Amino acid sequence: MKKIIIGVFAHPDDEAFGVSPTLIKEIREGAEAHLITLTAGEEGANPDNHAELGTVRLHEWQRSCELMGITRCHHLGYTDGTLSNTDLLTIADRVGQLTENILATTDSPIEFMSFDMNGISGHIDHIVASRATALVFYRLKQLFPERITRLRLRCLPIEQVPEHTIDRLYMDAGRTSDEITEVVDAREYHDTIIEVIRSHHSQRADGETHIARYGNDIGINHFIVTQ
Repeated sequence: MKKIIIGVFAHPDDEAFGVSPTLIKEIREGAEAHLITLTAGEEGANPDNHAELGTVRLHEWQRSCELMGITRCHHLGYTDGTLSNTDLLTIADRVGQLTENILATTDSPIEFMSFDMNGISGHIDHIVASRATALVFYRLKQLFPERITRLRLRCLPIEQVPEHTIDRLYMDAGRTSDEITEVVDAREYHDTIIEVIRSHHSQRADGETHIARYGNDIGINHFIVTQ
């Protein structure tokens, strides 16, 4: 029986720069995936001076989803850069309802995917997305213990981020090997991963930095997994 992955992220490029290797590999191996972006990323970089950057970024996100093979994409319409505790609760309710709708139409097991609880970069929007995802996971795990299987939070290893940084936001150091519970190697899909990242053309400066930083290892993802 195929599994269903529900990925919850704050911005339209988070899936590409964060977990696209794993999503591509899982989908090619038979999984179904749904992606949720909380915002349109309208406060992101805008090198081409688009009047409606959020609209552009959602189009880029749709292309990214097509390249990965995502079954369905959901944009929840929150405002970029403003997520809060109040939003966290409404996000959890909405993601929970979306998940229950999926549960009602299939017998497939469901797992959730998001960023590390520290938001990886320290971005508050990322942290809200991660904590809302965890809230949904633990709520639904109580109601459907056999159907809700895992919470996978993408993290960075300490070898990549050896100490906390304060270049812009506060960013935690990476996770130690005993904290990381899953390593996914999707390097065989290198070309597709690069294409997915570059589909977010408006955010190309970040994308090219990401590609240069990880090189041939861009297809490796690390996760903290809760079951």
